[in-house]
Amino acid sequence: MLSPKKIVSDIFKEEPNIENVMFVGCGASMADLYPAKYFLEKTAKKLRISISTANEFNYDTPVSLGKTSIVIVASLGGTTPESVEATKVASKAGAHVISVTNSEGSPLTEAAEFVIVHGFHESYAAKVAKMKNVLILAIEILQKSEGYDHYDEMMDALSKIDDLINESVKTVTPSAKVFADKYKNDKLIYVLSSGATLDVAYSTASFLFMEMQWIAAPTLNSGEYFHGPFEMTEKDVPYLLFMNDGPTRHLDARALTFLQRFDAKVTTIDAKDYGLASIASDNVIDFLNPMLLTGVMRVYAEELAIARNHPLTKRRYMWKLEY
Repeated sequence: MLSPKKIVSDIFKEEPNIENVMFVGCGASMADLYPAKYFLEKTAKKLRISISTANEFNYDTPVSLGKTSIVIVASLGGTTPESVEATKVASKAGAHVISVTNSEGSPLTEAAEFVIVHGFHESYAAKVAKMKNVLILAIEILQKSEGYDHYDEMMDALSKIDDLINESVKTVTPSAKVFADKYKNDKLIYVLSSGATLDVAYSTASFLFMEMQWIAAPTLNSGEYFHGPFEMTEKDVPYLLFMNDGPTRHLDARALTFLQRFDAKVTTIDAKDYGLASIASDNVIDFLNPMLLTGVMRVYAEELAIARNHPLTKRRYMWKLEY
């Protein structure tokens, strides 16, 4: 199987003038694409970047889709119908399609030009293998397209992130149990973050809380919190805040100060607590936050499920009926 670097090299040999990169997926897989999208938005000077939920891509297809497009489509099991269809739409338009999945030979791979098969079940770090592989694709695309000044720093940090995640989760259980006991009876939890970690907040809210625990969970950008949503802040209202180590930390810290000022029930999961800066320089640290915080949050979710006597696999509708 080709590496992300070889895949990108082969694409640029065929089409040196790549103009846009489109990330497509559904649910948690779309959220896993977000850090790569954020990375390219912040670092690319010429490339056009977009992210779409798959059926939006299928029914309202970008007019720029074509031979100068790279389309990265992700689905963990490789069977999500909307994402499978997106690979066909992109391929038919002449785009260079990369499928990213945990399931080799799945329907997602059939119309793709290139396939990346990643881990998932092996460890807590493997839970973010999809996110990591897509970020590497984005880095290689930038490097090939216009060059990336911090390429070596980024690749060095990525080579160490798995070990950091797996070491970090060994210390998390006590605080995760406290969180679980404190929030187990809540019917609503607001989830906040910023920067590259925004969709970690979104995936935590939409999937770990709403899908897997049936807890209502609005997602808020820490920077947008003060532009409307902070009016909901009152004593003992439940919040979960992912705090970044890097350029957008100020946004998270400002939100935390306000939440504490009005005695909201707030829990923070902070990348600084797990030593992200020990493996990542200031130039690249922002883009590593989502992987570390996702790995840690998984332990929190597992403990919450135990405290609520509600397994993470329990569903009302998914896998139960046609929709």
